[in-house]
Amino acid sequence: MRSIFVKFTGFCAAAMMALSASVVFGAEEGETPHYPIKPPKEVEWSFAGPFGTWDIGQLQRGYKIYSEVCSACHSIDLLSFRNLSALGYTDAQVKAIAAEYEVQDGPDEDGEMFDRTALPSDRIPGPFANDAEAKASNNGAMPPDFSLLAKARGVSRGFPTFVFDVFTLYAEGGPDYIYSLLVGYEDAPDHVEIPESTYYNSYFIAAPSLSMAPPLDDESVTYDDGTPETLDQHAQDVAAFMMWAAEPSLVERKAMGFKVMIFLLIFAGLLYLTKKRVFSGFKD
Repeated sequence: MRSIFVKFTGFCAAAMMALSASVVFGAEEGETPHYPIKPPKEVEWSFAGPFGTWDIGQLQRGYKIYSEVCSACHSIDLLSFRNLSALGYTDAQVKAIAAEYEVQDGPDEDGEMFDRTALPSDRIPGPFANDAEAKASNNGAMPPDFSLLAKARGVSRGFPTFVFDVFTLYAEGGPDYIYSLLVGYEDAPDHVEIPESTYYNSYFIAAPSLSMAPPLDDESVTYDDGTPETLDQHAQDVAAFMMWAAEPSLVERKAMGFKVMIFLLIFAGLLYLTKKRVFSGFKD
């Protein structure tokens, strides 16, 4: 039995080494390449694990990055200005943020559409009027909407890692990938040819390069709280904000799940004691 276990363990280790090699180094010459070339880096997020919580300061910094940098190309259609109150902004601050935007409304009494100052109840408007304009402004590439991107992106972690993820409640694949992508721009190796007007990134999930130029760098955004204004920090902050935008009730859901598990354990114990009491008078 011990020898079978040792052989099985060796097989799993060999399989994991082969999988890692295919992910990191890609396929052999002539075979279909595998992307990403490098697996995403794992970041220690405040919202990770069953007891994770949002870092409100980080989320505010992330929104600042989105509004000053990312919003030039990316929309966030499912987020309303009033949702920003969950990031610690007061009602007055939310109104002031909304007042910086104009949205289309109408029709008026004459049947005409008109522009007005945005209200907290309005959705945050995107940078383009429609998809065609977005593509025309970005060399034919459609910038994805930020609303659910942190849940829609991620890299399969393979066996046996995903088994442990069930117990650790790992759900940070999207933020890990977004962070890695933002810090992963570099010069293409000599043996790699990339299309013109694209940028090499070994963490990109679909190819060795992508159309988006490096959006962030050191001191791209000025922080008001004294946090270091480094590329690494910028990438973490905006990735955390995108995770909140995709699942704002994440922390509450985890807290409710923990309470439900406690209830089920107590309930199972009471059922067991009740069963013993009910059937204690019966003899074999």
